[in-house]
Amino acid sequence: MASPTDLQGRHIVLGLTGGVACYKAAELTRLLVKAGATVQVVMTDAAQQFITAATLQALSGRAVFTSQWDTREPNAMPHINLSRQADAILVAPASADFIAQLAQGRAGELLALLCLARPVQTCPLLLAPAMNREMWSHPATQRNVAQVAADGAVVLGPAAGDQACGEVGDGRMLEAAELLDELVAFFQPKLLAGRSVLVTAGPTFEAIDPVRGITNHSSGKMGFAVARAAAEAGARVTLVAGPVHLPTPRGVRRIDVVSAQQMADAVLPLAPEHGFFVATAAVADWRPVQVADQKLKKDRSAGAPTSPPPLVLTENPDILAAVARLPAGQRPWCVGFAAESEHVVENARAKRLRKDVPLIVANHGPSAFGSEHNTLVLVDAQGATELPRGDKLTLARALVAELARRAPEVQR
Repeated sequence: MASPTDLQGRHIVLGLTGGVACYKAAELTRLLVKAGATVQVVMTDAAQQFITAATLQALSGRAVFTSQWDTREPNAMPHINLSRQADAILVAPASADFIAQLAQGRAGELLALLCLARPVQTCPLLLAPAMNREMWSHPATQRNVAQVAADGAVVLGPAAGDQACGEVGDGRMLEAAELLDELVAFFQPKLLAGRSVLVTAGPTFEAIDPVRGITNHSSGKMGFAVARAAAEAGARVTLVAGPVHLPTPRGVRRIDVVSAQQMADAVLPLAPEHGFFVATAAVADWRPVQVADQKLKKDRSAGAPTSPPPLVLTENPDILAAVARLPAGQRPWCVGFAAESEHVVENARAKRLRKDVPLIVANHGPSAFGSEHNTLVLVDAQGATELPRGDKLTLARALVAELARRAPEVQR
């Protein structure tokens, strides 16, 4: 979810066209304002059949525009003034008819008119389609969507799922939170455009028996934030995740694993395809040599005191070191994470040398596990630099900026 400053200072024109998905615009307006944006709502006549202007005015704190003949503007030209003030126009929902109007350059009412009159270099247009699945798949709609995209509009979605008509399929508008994330990502600098990032996240779970295992407190939040930040920066992102219950960042390919060996088996074939490898996962160092077929029980026979069964451990594969040892040309630019409980910088320095990687990101693990905030220290050959404490997504964006700055030569 976006932070209260992600859209600070941004002025968004939110356009609504006819469709039952207009109900989502109320939540979207609230989320945009919460993220720091000012929101100017513009509604078509059809949109007003589904939701009232009064609702959107209350949520946005601004009068809603519904007519090209509105004379509240001093020059009576809302179609000009509204787009000149905007950082972006987001039309959600964008109906099939509205997309057709844009594709043909028609402007029958205010919203289409201001989209047509907007300065395209400074006011981008984003469209969130919403319509019946048959309407979405119709060749005319697909031609129109392709045309508006060719003309510079950014098309967000649609998703697949249950539709108000009772049918199921493509055409459902993205949820309000998804649209917010898409808009926030749109404004992020594309520092890694054309490049690829492989991220590991979360803990691993090393089974002792079908019930018990060895694991750790990692929530995966930092790794998922790194994956999201890299995708926002324009990268192609693959996320290899241990057993966590977190939503996949939009636009990110996710591979779920459980054990350290499964994580290694997923990462090593993928690493040569990526320009960067960011190993945020808290991989268990050890695993049991043998896994019991059934749950291990306490033995209370003859009243004897119980004793734990012997647990023989063996070392797990060192994923970061293995990737760092790949031949030149196959080896991505590697970043390791060090979650320490003491002597954070000293241990991170030793880990960087041991793994032979250019950068280790260190933190105090017990303070960060499960938290929404963190403090990171970047440890490289020149020394240690602390990033200001912040939420994990803000820190992830700062780390992505560091990757782009430190490794401009990485092309894949």
